[in-house]
Amino acid sequence: MSQQETHGFQTEVKQLLHLMIHSLYSNKEIFLRELVSNAADAADKLRYEALTQDDLYEGDGELRVRISTDKEAGTMTIEDNGIGMTRDDVIEHLGTIAKSGTADFFKNLSGDESKDTQLIGQFGVGFYSSFIVADKVTVRTRAAGHSASEGVLWESAGEGDFTVETIEKASRGTVITLHLREEEKEFADDYRLRSIITKYSDHISVPVEMYKEGTPEQEGPDGPEGEKIPAVEGAWEPMNKATALWTRNKSDITDEEYQEFYKHISHDYSDPLKWSHNRVEGKQEYTSLLYLPAKAPFDMWNRDRKHGLKLFVQRVFVMDDAEQFMPSYLRFVQGLIDSNDLPLNVSREILQDNKVTTSLRTAVTKRVLGMLEKLAKNDAEKYQSFWGEFGQVLKEGPAEDFANKERVAALLRFASTEGKGSAETVSLTDYVSRMQEGQDKIYYIVADSYDAAANSPHLELLRKKGIEVLLMSERIDEWLVSHLTEFDGKKLHSVTRGDLELGSLEDENEKEAQEKLETESAPLIERVKTALGDKVSGVKVTTRLTDTPACVVAAEDDMSTQMMKMMQAAGQAVPESKPVFELNPEHPLVARLNEEQAEDVFVQWSELLLQQALLSEKGSLADPSAFIKLMNGMLMANLK
Repeated sequence: MSQQETHGFQTEVKQLLHLMIHSLYSNKEIFLRELVSNAADAADKLRYEALTQDDLYEGDGELRVRISTDKEAGTMTIEDNGIGMTRDDVIEHLGTIAKSGTADFFKNLSGDESKDTQLIGQFGVGFYSSFIVADKVTVRTRAAGHSASEGVLWESAGEGDFTVETIEKASRGTVITLHLREEEKEFADDYRLRSIITKYSDHISVPVEMYKEGTPEQEGPDGPEGEKIPAVEGAWEPMNKATALWTRNKSDITDEEYQEFYKHISHDYSDPLKWSHNRVEGKQEYTSLLYLPAKAPFDMWNRDRKHGLKLFVQRVFVMDDAEQFMPSYLRFVQGLIDSNDLPLNVSREILQDNKVTTSLRTAVTKRVLGMLEKLAKNDAEKYQSFWGEFGQVLKEGPAEDFANKERVAALLRFASTEGKGSAETVSLTDYVSRMQEGQDKIYYIVADSYDAAANSPHLELLRKKGIEVLLMSERIDEWLVSHLTEFDGKKLHSVTRGDLELGSLEDENEKEAQEKLETESAPLIERVKTALGDKVSGVKVTTRLTDTPACVVAAEDDMSTQMMKMMQAAGQAVPESKPVFELNPEHPLVARLNEEQAEDVFVQWSELLLQQALLSEKGSLADPSAFIKLMNGMLMANLK
């Protein structure tokens, strides 16, 4: 008995359908690539499942994708004899977008069709791309291993809802029929379709066939709504090589084929930035095909986001998102690995502790780092583009991958005081190469923003001396420098912690002048210590300021301001610490403070300078209203 139900689309699906129908007008043929890719994936999944359940083939082990058209009816049909879907699968996969980052995707839509087209590409278009050219889509499917009576009919006009009905379907797999819009009937033209299929399917590892016109047909075994099958052998002709692209010689593969294969496995809309195809023979045999995407997906920072390589064993697809072969800091890499040394029935649990897995992970990690090094060396502009998309992810590397820490560190990029803005970056290698004679440290500052870092008073003396400082302003930077403590034998030193430690960059005359200043200012320092009490851990004459009256710094062993902010944002307890208060006795305000005889006014001035320094360092105060009250009181007193 047929059971039909009507379901409403998930809200996000409605939005995506509307967007694709109205935005992808210049790239309509993209729908065919998506549907053929899905059909090929279904064949790959069946091939794997059948390794342990041979009866899933149901006597038909020749996996394929078939495409046909009906000009009179204005329809186009894509059929596969892959794994198929159950009723629950249909409702889940064709009624919702099961993709992390969905909310962020829609939040970033601008309403500008040309810009939104690119956003769709980063999100992935999938099955719903059918509605770019069709005003109605019909799907008939049956899961392999299920009875003919468990077929499912799904139908929708791509608006608010879809229907699901139980039907008889003799053969396993999925048949998608697109009822083409009047203005899209070009896709029912045999010649037009063949040119598109050839373009998009040569890398597909199963045969993609088209029905040869002029061959008599008869009704298929599925009844009136069943697919038609040819009555004559050879009525279907292959349109692709049907050979796994990565098994072919590199010299026989065009850039276009590599690019289309990337889009097939990633469902990305744009071309990859770079790729590496490598075959290893000998003690260990495997093939890898690795891609660097041009754009980051919206869910890059989502903890639930799946990542990893497609795993094939002896050319048989085993699993998606095999994260065991790629460290987390390289999770943006797309591609596959095909091993001859793993068992066909390998599971994620077995992979976790497998020596072959460890060896392959080491090898592909080095290959990706090599790709990035070549890109950085040979095309700085492209590498800068990559860095803008994935730089924050790569910064996780020094903490995660001790064996490659130095290689990863050389790939990092930072803004600096020598640049003209946040977009102009420098590598640690370049920084070291232009260090001043006698400089033995890499100086850096971490702040909430580029502007806060670039304008920090902590940089005043270093700027005066022409010493370059790295300007770090991303949330991950403080965590990064806690693990990356040196590079090329040079220690990284924060200009906001402890002593500035200029070493031989400070000449003898400067040292003598500093010592004299400290001696002369000793009474002032003691008075300020008494005035501020336990609000600070210490008071001293600064070695880093030239134009600012005072600043606060973290003691060498204390947690930095930025690390405390990170922990607080994560809801973690922060150990109590008090700053070191540094005064610039040569500044007019501090000179005025030193002359103040009235002790209560002296305390107020000391408190005001401390609060100013804290505000400059932290960007906020624990009690801003008290600071405003103090400042207003002092202003009023000076108006009298």
